[in-house]
Amino acid sequence: MTWSEMRPLLEQASWETLIMVGWSTLIAVVAGLPLGVLLVLSDRGGLLQNVVLNKVVGQVVNVGRSMPFIILMVALMSFTRWVTGTTIGSEAAIVPLAIGGIPFFARLVETAVREVDGGLVEAVQSMGGSTWTIVRKVLIPEALPSLIASTTTTVIALIGYSAMAGTVGGGGLGDLAVRYGYQRFDTGLMWITVAFLAVVISLIQFAGDLAARTLHRRGRGGAAPALRLLKAKEPAAADIGKVA
Repeated sequence: MTWSEMRPLLEQASWETLIMVGWSTLIAVVAGLPLGVLLVLSDRGGLLQNVVLNKVVGQVVNVGRSMPFIILMVALMSFTRWVTGTTIGSEAAIVPLAIGGIPFFARLVETAVREVDGGLVEAVQSMGGSTWTIVRKVLIPEALPSLIASTTTTVIALIGYSAMAGTVGGGGLGDLAVRYGYQRFDTGLMWITVAFLAVVISLIQFAGDLAARTLHRRGRGGAAPALRLLKAKEPAAADIGKVA
């Protein structure tokens, strides 16, 4: 197959992959972010401590993460057909991709939020801040660089999932590699597809790392740095009192 024949196939497959990964990432972030924060808040010692709720949500997330994606696709076929009216194509693939991405991203969010300095949370509490204020003004801003890195990891994982979706009629670059590269023995197109995916993933990783580093260097802004300054001044004030 010549390059002039490959090019429209690669463009169409890339567009399908972009649609699948873009929409599924958006859904995974919108649903996974509050889920991950809830896992932290409802844990022992959390602001909304509820051990039963934490165990239930945690178990649901664990089950979602542990299920192989190809099995998840098959298990969700009836639900996918109900949502999209079909089980093949890029639109249908968005459903299992999003559902598979939600628990994956939620655990990454949980890890990122747990890294926030507990002293900042206590400072806002002492000022009378509500749970929503703490989440909005402290937890999310402070964890933002890690959340950007988590989003990058999720996007890359979903690209891999989308390639698997292509093997069962999901469309995209995975479908192109299987139909033309494997079934029609066109190894040239298959390796071009693999190389293209490698370049795309490298660019996404670079952009995500750059964004995370930039946010980290800027100190994230907002109320948290001011709280750190207040926290740093408190011991000095206490020492002055002792000397007096």
